[in-house]
Amino acid sequence: MAILENIRKRTTVLILVIALALFAFIISGIFTADNFGGGKVGSSVAEVNGEDISVDAFRSKMDIATRNNSGNISSMQLVNNVYDQEVRNAILSQQFDDLGINIEEDQIMNYIKNIPGYAQSPQFLNENGIFDEGKFRDFILDMKDRNDGSYQLWLQDEKNIIQSNKEQTYYNLIKAGVGATLKEGELDYKLANDKMDLRYVRIPFSSIADSSITVSKSEIESYINSHKEDFKQEKSRDIQFVYFEEKPSAADEASAKSAVVNLMSDRPEYNESTKQTDTIIGFKNTANTGDFLDRYSDIKFDTIFKAKNELPALFADSLMSLKVGETYGPYRDGDYFKISKMVARKKEGSVKASHILVAYEGAQRANPDVTRTKEEAEARAKELLRDAKKSGADFAELAKTNSDGGSAPQGGDLGFFRKERMVPAFSDFAFGNRIGTIGMVETEFGFHVIKVDDKQDLVQIGHLARLIEASEETMNTLFTDATKFEMATLSGDKNFPDVAKEGNYAVRTYKARVLDENIPGLGAQRSIVQWIFNEDTDLGDIKRFNVNNGYAIAQLTAVYREGTMSVEDASPMVLPLIRKERKAAQIIAANQGKTLEEIASAPNLSIANASSMTVKSPTIPGAGNEPVVVGTAYAMNEGDTSGLIEGETGIFIINVTKKEPAAQLDNYSTYANTLTTARTSRVTSAVYNALKEASDIEDNRATFY
Repeated sequence: MAILENIRKRTTVLILVIALALFAFIISGIFTADNFGGGKVGSSVAEVNGEDISVDAFRSKMDIATRNNSGNISSMQLVNNVYDQEVRNAILSQQFDDLGINIEEDQIMNYIKNIPGYAQSPQFLNENGIFDEGKFRDFILDMKDRNDGSYQLWLQDEKNIIQSNKEQTYYNLIKAGVGATLKEGELDYKLANDKMDLRYVRIPFSSIADSSITVSKSEIESYINSHKEDFKQEKSRDIQFVYFEEKPSAADEASAKSAVVNLMSDRPEYNESTKQTDTIIGFKNTANTGDFLDRYSDIKFDTIFKAKNELPALFADSLMSLKVGETYGPYRDGDYFKISKMVARKKEGSVKASHILVAYEGAQRANPDVTRTKEEAEARAKELLRDAKKSGADFAELAKTNSDGGSAPQGGDLGFFRKERMVPAFSDFAFGNRIGTIGMVETEFGFHVIKVDDKQDLVQIGHLARLIEASEETMNTLFTDATKFEMATLSGDKNFPDVAKEGNYAVRTYKARVLDENIPGLGAQRSIVQWIFNEDTDLGDIKRFNVNNGYAIAQLTAVYREGTMSVEDASPMVLPLIRKERKAAQIIAANQGKTLEEIASAPNLSIANASSMTVKSPTIPGAGNEPVVVGTAYAMNEGDTSGLIEGETGIFIINVTKKEPAAQLDNYSTYANTLTTARTSRVTSAVYNALKEASDIEDNRATFY
């Protein structure tokens, strides 16, 4: 504890040292040419285009990430984050090597000079107040000479910073070749602003029943083989499980309720030392509520007075209606059974008020824009006071348009507050006047026109509470039930769902991927995921796991290999696509050669209109998003009628009734620049994703984590 206290006292110093160390890496590595991390050590956590990421180096990165983790993400999420970064570094480093990209000492030093935290640090400034490279180098050498163990960590950070600088150089080279011509800018402008009016008929695909389209298994298989890229699947497993949760039984709930009820009234108790029967005062009659609750209750006595909105919402009205000394309950509130007692009440201990603040120059916290004098502020406040007191005046509206306070957007509403929260003059007025009173007071913030909106009591309530928790008997029963279920499923006499049904247990299912950590309904259960992906686990195997608050009996029900999906697994996705193709062919064959009017004459069809259509907004009223249809219309001349067009929701025939070209501009550089900005902003992610897609990556994370 003494060490922790010393660290807390030196937080500012530590932050400065760590920050300086971060950039010290850059110089130290360049000057010393030290090699950190070495080559291949042990097994690899991944292989990227033939290059190993050793598990030892990976674990070193994990140690750093774990120390820096504030607890917001789980250990498996840390693994994934470090893995993604290491794979990224490996892929990009290979590109850097191919292109000869490197970061030189002078580049890095110039980078440091542009960082105010270092360029302006007195530690690195010379007598003229200018950043001194020599002092910076001396600082780095001093860190190395101290050899306190942190130097190696700094070297690792140095590698990361150099990597980031190389990435910036690499992406800047690519961005330099990305742009847009004026002609492209002109086209982009026209696609957004050239407008079209259409007459159209749509024959929806839903006009043909799905049941009328018969698709064989071989046709589905053929479709999958023709579109393999669309039906790739990761390695995954299906499991089903039953969760036996450790939770209180009805008997446990009744026991908690009985416990508080038995403490309510006075009771006799034999005193072994005096050999007499004493009367133990109950909660209802005790004169010292605090001592009683500290001794008998699972919730200790809270002396703080509370407003109604701070009490349990379901019981607030009942609790507020109690008189001092009265009790309410027993009742269940969350995981407790309670009997509550009104210990004390502060009449009108909380006030709700609104105000209009008129500040003046020099007043505390006054906005710099306020230039009125104190005398002008007082005169203005008196004027607003008269307006507020007029019959039918809207105080909230006056506050919105005239108050200098932060509550102006809320009509000056300050909500409920206690007396000590406000400055004395303000509190004295709010608490000393009746509801509806409007008046003016002066404080160090300016002049306030105050309206007392409401008042409420504050109460001090003691809760005699007993936690509802599972008893030892309940835990033993749960263990027995889980064991019986496990043995019944392992016997093989009945399948897993049937055994669950007999015991009235809910069967849950989940499709897990190899690196999953959480299972819905069970939380973080990496051990279960590791088991179902273990080579020794066979389809149909059953295993029991001790999980948070109970047990889970799980069974492996399906195995999916990495690659193309099977016919059975892909069928739900493929069937709608094949049906759509067949329906489109049928509709086109039945309407080939017909005019727009002839098609519209069929039952349930009609000619519809769409106006001001643009290619950039290809939504057709009544039909939805139809980019192919609108794009076809854009290429047509005014007055032309199309052939049959296969859209997203049906087959269309369109007639372009009007084309309204956008006004010509003198220059389209603005649109060209916008395109350039949009394209360059996508470079980093698009280039890396393309490189990753083209890389040969062997992921071995699941072997180690």
